[in-house]
Amino acid sequence: MLTELHIENFAIIEKLDLIFNPGLVTFTGETGAGKSIIIDAVETLTGGRIESVLVRTGAERANIEAAFSIPPSSRLEIQTILEREGLQDETDILTLGREVRVNGRHIARINGRSVSATLLRELSEFLVDIHGQSEHLSLLKVNQHLGLLDRYAATIPGNSLQTSLSTYQKSYQQYHAAHLELEELCQSERDAARQVDILTYQINEIESAHLQPGEEDSLRNEHNRLGNAEGLANFCQQAITILDEGSPESPGINDLWGKLAIAIGGIVRLDPGQVGLSDMATSLSESMNELLGILRDYSDNIEFNPHRLDQVEERLALIQNLKRKYGESIQAVLNYLTDARIQLDKITHVNERISDLEDILGKLRDQIGQEGLKLSESRHKAAQELEIAVELELRDLQMPGAHFKVDFKHHFDPEGVPLAEKKKVAFHTFGLEWIEFLIAPNPGEGFKPLVKIASGGETSRLMLALKNVLAQADHVPTLIFDEIDQGIGGRVGGIVGQKLQQLSHRHQVFCITHLPQLAAYGEQHFHVEKQVHSGRTTTAVKQLTGSDRERELAQMLGSTSEATLKSAREMLQSVPALSVEINP
Repeated sequence: MLTELHIENFAIIEKLDLIFNPGLVTFTGETGAGKSIIIDAVETLTGGRIESVLVRTGAERANIEAAFSIPPSSRLEIQTILEREGLQDETDILTLGREVRVNGRHIARINGRSVSATLLRELSEFLVDIHGQSEHLSLLKVNQHLGLLDRYAATIPGNSLQTSLSTYQKSYQQYHAAHLELEELCQSERDAARQVDILTYQINEIESAHLQPGEEDSLRNEHNRLGNAEGLANFCQQAITILDEGSPESPGINDLWGKLAIAIGGIVRLDPGQVGLSDMATSLSESMNELLGILRDYSDNIEFNPHRLDQVEERLALIQNLKRKYGESIQAVLNYLTDARIQLDKITHVNERISDLEDILGKLRDQIGQEGLKLSESRHKAAQELEIAVELELRDLQMPGAHFKVDFKHHFDPEGVPLAEKKKVAFHTFGLEWIEFLIAPNPGEGFKPLVKIASGGETSRLMLALKNVLAQADHVPTLIFDEIDQGIGGRVGGIVGQKLQQLSHRHQVFCITHLPQLAAYGEQHFHVEKQVHSGRTTTAVKQLTGSDRERELAQMLGSTSEATLKSAREMLQSVPALSVEINP
């Protein structure tokens, strides 16, 4: 709900700070005092159209700020928007701001950060409905009527609409998923010939290579040996010569080792305690002979084979080319091969799958049609009760000839779902029909859409009747009615006051009124007046309580006298105490 409002340099308002409570808040005062300007300021704050002429003469800019407590019923939607835009604060209070500048540059703010006016409007739809000259009211938005009817149906004991809707939407989701798959397959079918050629070529190219995991490392090692065969052979021969063959200038290690063995044997004979030296010498001799054997085998296997080197180089080039096309490693290329085979198989069998999906969609359409009819039946029952309830409210509001209707419409579609009369109709996420609220304000005029009914007090009363009936279904916490009493008398004004008070059980309600019978129902009562200081006109607002409020009501009755003061007290005493149920 709206908890605080700050207005500065807006029209004839120089500076105004107001704090609001839950329940019904009434504004009274002479015509032209600035009551509607306050409402205009709130509408500007919530993303309404801005005109620079609204800036107070002599000021560079006008500022409007408000604090709203986030309603529990819309907390999820609001938090989702705030998170999406990076505007979330760790609080249940949401602040909106609008700065109107003379130079035409205007600024919108949410939680102190600059945003677009579009975002301000999007968020404000969850916070406040304003019914004034601009008719900024959610009930005038046809796309919300179906949701309002469904939420109203949920308040009717025994109505199974929510269960029917849940069942319908599960089938609709299955249909939507199958339909998307079918569209993808049909597109694939159109591209099938080209895709088959490409995939077949790719599969053949990879398969013909007969790739093996780890093959590339083995080939690189072989390529290294083949490319360095001459050098490897020379080094092997040098090592064998040093170990075994020796040269005239330098005997081999084996020859020297014999002399070493004789010397160590002498040590052991003279000192048997050094037998370990003999063991070590034997072990070293065995290792040296093993090394010699390995070198001879390695030398024998060194191959001077230019043809094999060419083969290895060609194989490595082939692998590199496949990696460039299909992956960064042999394993990645093989994975690509697997995927390509799967895709080719899908394309090869696409006609079978398309046929299966068409059968599935046909069955789902029949199922959706049956479930949609059950959903429609629940809606029609709820609509009948809604029509009766609204018309009873209108009679209370002295509009006995007015009638209300929930209009159901189908859009025929050859690809839709079959109805009982064998006609096919379009369907959507929420059912088979589209609905709109219609009003016949006067006998003989016929039903008209809400968006086309006349403005003024008649419209306000129609909206009040609808709001009262839909109070439990409507999640917007703050409702504002500008001069709802236009064109009605005091007796009806009292009835309107009762209706507004009933509405304020679940909503915070603001009302501008000229009728004391209506103003008496306010939980908060503000008096608005124009004042002139130093040749400048300003708007002043004062909250009235006690005797001040009695005098205001008496003045609204005609003049301040003992009789009108007594009538004012009687009006206030006759108003039942309000038990506010809304969550701030």
